[in-house]
Amino acid sequence: MENVILIVHLLLALALIGIVLLQRSEGGGLGIGGGGAAAGRAPATPLGKVTWVLAIAFICTSLALTIVAAQKSAGSSVLDRIGNQPTAEEPADAAPALPSGDGLLPPAGGDDAPLVPRAD
Repeated sequence: MENVILIVHLLLALALIGIVLLQRSEGGGLGIGGGGAAAGRAPATPLGKVTWVLAIAFICTSLALTIVAAQKSAGSSVLDRIGNQPTAEEPADAAPALPSGDGLLPPAGGDDAPLVPRAD
């Protein structure tokens, strides 16, 4: 169910982006665009109505995804999951395990390491 809502949500987002880009600029944002009657409200165009419908549907799918995610969490917290991790019993004085093989550590002093250039 969550995947279906997510796919519909993504399709609505793409459609909303496309419809907004198709609309004519009404001006005001950057000081450019078609002028016109600044005092009254322009009549609703079909693209404007489609934009509103897509925006309402986008908000509804956003809320539905939030509800589905909240139900899946079942009241558990990330902190609850961290506390339930099994821990390995290691003595406190034991040294941390070093990576074996080709690790990122520099070679030991007795190894035949390549010479490092000096700035003399």
